[in-house]
Amino acid sequence: MDSAAVHQHAEAVGSGWPPGLTRVPYWIYQDQAILRAEQQRIFEGPAWHYLCLEADIPNHGDYRASFMGAMPVIAVRGEAGEIHAFENRCAHRGALIAFEDAGTVKEFTCAYHAWRYDLRGNLCSIAFQRGVGGKGGMPDSFRMQEHGPRKLRTATIGGLVFATLAADAPELLDYLGAEIAARIRRVLHKPVEVIGRFIQPLPNNWKLYAENVKDTYHASLLHLFFTTFRITRFSQAGGVTVSRGGAHHASTTIGRLEAQDSVYKDEALRSDSEFRLHDPSLLDAVDEFGDNIQLQILTVFPSMVLQQIHNCLAVRQIVPRGVAAMDLHWTYIGFADDTKAMRRRRLKQANLVGPAGYVSMEDGCIGGFVQRGIAAASEALSVVEMGGATAESQPTRATETAVRGFWQTYRALMGL
Repeated sequence: MDSAAVHQHAEAVGSGWPPGLTRVPYWIYQDQAILRAEQQRIFEGPAWHYLCLEADIPNHGDYRASFMGAMPVIAVRGEAGEIHAFENRCAHRGALIAFEDAGTVKEFTCAYHAWRYDLRGNLCSIAFQRGVGGKGGMPDSFRMQEHGPRKLRTATIGGLVFATLAADAPELLDYLGAEIAARIRRVLHKPVEVIGRFIQPLPNNWKLYAENVKDTYHASLLHLFFTTFRITRFSQAGGVTVSRGGAHHASTTIGRLEAQDSVYKDEALRSDSEFRLHDPSLLDAVDEFGDNIQLQILTVFPSMVLQQIHNCLAVRQIVPRGVAAMDLHWTYIGFADDTKAMRRRRLKQANLVGPAGYVSMEDGCIGGFVQRGIAAASEALSVVEMGGATAESQPTRATETAVRGFWQTYRALMGL
């Protein structure tokens, strides 16, 4: 869908989108044609997308199945240690080339008709290409090199594997910008190991979750655990770093809050609950990065989250599954040189996040509440004005600046 068609369709499905970054029309979360345009212009456009960890594919022939929006993708380690990625789609009849989440292969063979592909995604063999007994087979004019899945550019940072389909996408480091790249390397500064993974289905449009993880305003309001146990409160130091152009962000909470504060009580907000932990060692955190940052949430547009909450580290990947559905892929990580005590600490603190996490179980339902709440309000507008009207770094978390940054990048790519 070209820019003019997107504009025409937007006008047809709902009210126009006002200029600026502080209003978002609800039809943007509800329309099938918009979802198709996003696949073309964002997920197959000039953006970089997280696929997997280098630790997922350490050896020659190791692969991991992933996604770029709706597009299934394979990332695989080549013979010389290089990483290849290509569309997980057979050139013959469109079946998945790899249907397991991960594995180790010498080559890929489509289960449907046994067409074979090498580790670069090149079609290299066709079953009965010359027919049987001189009958059947492919015509002499058929050229295998002219057929195959789409191949992707790949790049890595901090052990994260990214890919893009667009030849004109900037280099990954230019795409991220120096500040976000430094924030990634701050956490992923040495080899990692996967210590757990799962997939969480969510009943909402993928953009609602993308907004949620950029929304630092909600964190200590929605999540009672944060304020009760003083993991993040607005009275603590920290702020939000937004990349140039608004695409990516990193929010930080610095230091522990030892004394009581009245910030939330003065606003008559729920905060200091009477909940207590049966096992307080859940919050027995250590400052492993040496900078007193106890919480950092980082996003790479459009669909990746890198999380550090105390010593709980995870990568999250947003995968659209329709207008009002998505999957959230969680990968918990530790470092290869973790002590037994640190590994136990990470696994225990993993209970903070996920579908039943002490902190983030609310995130699993709040997007669904929005999706249900806007069902008859396609022409209405949400308000994204906390902290001003721009998408710039701010020395506070009482702001929606990173959310505005998401929409600034989104509108530019979608031509809206």
